[in-house]
Amino acid sequence: MATIRPSSDLRNKYNEISEFCHTYQEPVFITKNGKGDLVILSNAEYERLSGKHELHRLLDEGLSDLKTGKSRSAGDVFADIERKFGFEEV
Repeated sequence: MATIRPSSDLRNKYNEISEFCHTYQEPVFITKNGKGDLVILSNAEYERLSGKHELHRLLDEGLSDLKTGKSRSAGDVFADIERKFGFEEV
């Protein structure tokens, strides 16, 4: 369930909000004049969500490249790596 707090809690109960975010890895929604205004996350949770978003973006890009023919076979890629780094085929 979403945790919703008034903006006055940022000033008056900052430590409580911070502890909640770190303990439960959940966002806290801050309202201003009764309407949604901000979402507060711990740094760790923000980094996790940002990384997840970037992974999805890269996967979408890769799938798009596959559909448009902008891809190479795994064999070709590994052959290039072997040539570049001087690995011999077994």
